[in-house]
Amino acid sequence: MLIGLVLWLGTWIAAQNSPTSAPPAPASNAAGQQTASAQNPPAQAPPASVPAQGNEQAPNRPGDAVQVPPKGEEPETQQGDVFVFKKEVDEVTLHATVVDDHNRLITNLAKNDFTVLEDGKPQKITSFRSEDIPVAMGIVIDNSGSMREKRPAVNAAAINLVQSSNPQDQVFVVNFNEEYFLDQDYTAKVPKLKDALERIESRGGTALYDAVVASADHLKKSGALEKKVLLVVTDGEDNASRESLEQAVRRLEEKNGPTIYTIGLLGEEHSKRARRALRQMAEDTGGVAFFPKDLSEVQAITSQIAHDIRNQYTIQYKPSMPQSVGGYRTVKVEAQAHGYKKLQVRTRSGYYAGQQRPSVTDQGGTK
Repeated sequence: MLIGLVLWLGTWIAAQNSPTSAPPAPASNAAGQQTASAQNPPAQAPPASVPAQGNEQAPNRPGDAVQVPPKGEEPETQQGDVFVFKKEVDEVTLHATVVDDHNRLITNLAKNDFTVLEDGKPQKITSFRSEDIPVAMGIVIDNSGSMREKRPAVNAAAINLVQSSNPQDQVFVVNFNEEYFLDQDYTAKVPKLKDALERIESRGGTALYDAVVASADHLKKSGALEKKVLLVVTDGEDNASRESLEQAVRRLEEKNGPTIYTIGLLGEEHSKRARRALRQMAEDTGGVAFFPKDLSEVQAITSQIAHDIRNQYTIQYKPSMPQSVGGYRTVKVEAQAHGYKKLQVRTRSGYYAGQQRPSVTDQGGTK
């Protein structure tokens, strides 16, 4: 009996000295609480959001159902359980026209026929298209006093451009003298464009550069239409702009800016400086400057411009040098294909990388 008492006492002491832990909650209670929480969430509970770290993501593991946004994309909003992502576009888009040694349009080339050089270094083409795509187009016409007798022919040629272009194009009209006026915002309706073109108040000076810069800024509001074009018609040199030619060209050479076609109805007194300005704005952006001998040629010129726009190649590439490294970058596109001796590619000559400058303050208006 004494031995039994000793054994019982030893067992009791050992039990008192062993570590203890908090008992787990009953499984039924935990399950019940989780079910109630899922079925009846608090009314004020906000939707799930991404961590404040932004791009930092937990590493993916096999079997993970979480979708991580591709590099270069940031969650913008949440719709239910689906995040809508906003892509940061790093690609440079070029619209290129190719002609042979007889200045005939060549429209049957393939991606591998092109080489893109940025600052002399070959770039990898990420996207290539050869198709007639809709464009956002601004028709920018001199409304100064010297244009009064020329406007009917110019207006008819501008409408000819619209009617010869892609029917899904979106077009706006800017008339300018010492100021510029958006007389018709984006539309595909020819009657509205005619009405805007016929708002002729031919007077005052010529603020060409201001009008072109403001029109290029307006093209940024063109939404899904990535291809942008300006047609500029004038009969003299700028004498009223706050912007200089150099400042205007700098603004036009922002990444993915518009292609500019110019028509100069110039007399001898305006020939040298005006020709230089119109040619520089056009050629630096991949367009063409035309200098007809008389008004009778303008209609054919706008038909040629429409044909040119509808038969371009769209080439995209992601620069090997990051866009965060700012500054001006030269661009050259070369084309070689079997059966052609010498091909010439017309596209923009370069662009400014990095942050785009803010839009010019609108000093004009809408009539």
